[in-house]
Amino acid sequence: MKKLILITVIIVFTQMAFSQTYNDFNTDSTRTSEPFKPSKTQFMIRGYGHTGLNTLSNDEETESSYVGSAFAPIFLFKHSDRLMFEAELEFVLEGNELEVGLEYADVMYVLNKNMTVRAGKFLLPFGTFMERLHPAWINRLPTRPLGFGHDGIAPSSGIGVELRGAFDLGGPKLNYSVYSTNGPRLKDGSEEPEEAGMLLFQNFEDNNNSKAFGGRIGLLPFADSSTEIGFSTYSTSKVGARDSDYENVGAFLYAIDFAFVKQIPAIKGFIDIKGQYNNSDIDGATYTEVHEDGDEEEYTFDNKSNSLYAQISYRPTMANSDFLKKLELVGRYSNLNTPEGAEWEEQSDQYAFGLNYWLTWRSVIKVAYQTTDAVGGHDGGGTTDGFFVHWAIGF
Repeated sequence: MKKLILITVIIVFTQMAFSQTYNDFNTDSTRTSEPFKPSKTQFMIRGYGHTGLNTLSNDEETESSYVGSAFAPIFLFKHSDRLMFEAELEFVLEGNELEVGLEYADVMYVLNKNMTVRAGKFLLPFGTFMERLHPAWINRLPTRPLGFGHDGIAPSSGIGVELRGAFDLGGPKLNYSVYSTNGPRLKDGSEEPEEAGMLLFQNFEDNNNSKAFGGRIGLLPFADSSTEIGFSTYSTSKVGARDSDYENVGAFLYAIDFAFVKQIPAIKGFIDIKGQYNNSDIDGATYTEVHEDGDEEEYTFDNKSNSLYAQISYRPTMANSDFLKKLELVGRYSNLNTPEGAEWEEQSDQYAFGLNYWLTWRSVIKVAYQTTDAVGGHDGGGTTDGFFVHWAIGF
């Protein structure tokens, strides 16, 4: 089982050696004294879940509800020291219905210590948030930053093939990923007119035989791996359906990410800084708006969007009190700007503040306040305030 854990860590950018660690077990006062026991099987189940209370209010109404939220089991199978399979299911209570989804499912083969190939459905290394940070027990706040998830401009997963790995440069470290997937689809407005021009990333089949290509390169310039700077790209020459008016519409996206994680004796604790900027540029096209009286009107717009987030958290891991060691303060700013002239035009700013209490290194209670000021968007804009109490656990 120890080999299985080691190989898994190497494959996901070796977060302890060639990337960054987000929960430092050695400095966590809540760490149990018993390590993982060796397993006699090649099969392993991991995962996470969370639940809580959400309260959202604006000028018109207030909504408060307990949320069953999500349960996400992760299945790992080691066929050999080089060949592995991984998959994650996601069970989410959305409204009054249970939604079941396949987050990823892929086969991985370790070519050598610097190179791994995988194929199937996998989380895309477009920046770091969706691939590394979005699970509820890793994300320091109960919500995601603007620009990620539903109606977001950043891709999350895809079906294809990827080559990834890492190199030790004699102090500094470098990790990389290059991949090809079926790519996104363009919403042409025929089914949802208010979303004409948006990209749909959650597709399962290629609709035009034009593949998307992307990659990320990350540099950890210091020997202690405290800092990482990454640059990602994702592009395709066609996002429209084959033989449609939008077949030759292309898209180019890029992201810049930054991370700094270090225990600083002067402040007696860990500082964790994360940030990511996303940019989306989709070729221009002409869309049709149908008015209530049945009249049709053609329109176009400069289809460019961007989003960013910056987050900082502090945990006093060197405090004399065990209670204080388990506390964590979090603050985050995020911003989203979508195209002017689009039906989904939006300019939003969001501030979130949280206080976390770590029961163990993989179980956390999160209390947070969030305020979002929006102009445009599906909800028409305005100010929305949110109060959240969540409990998340990884296993």
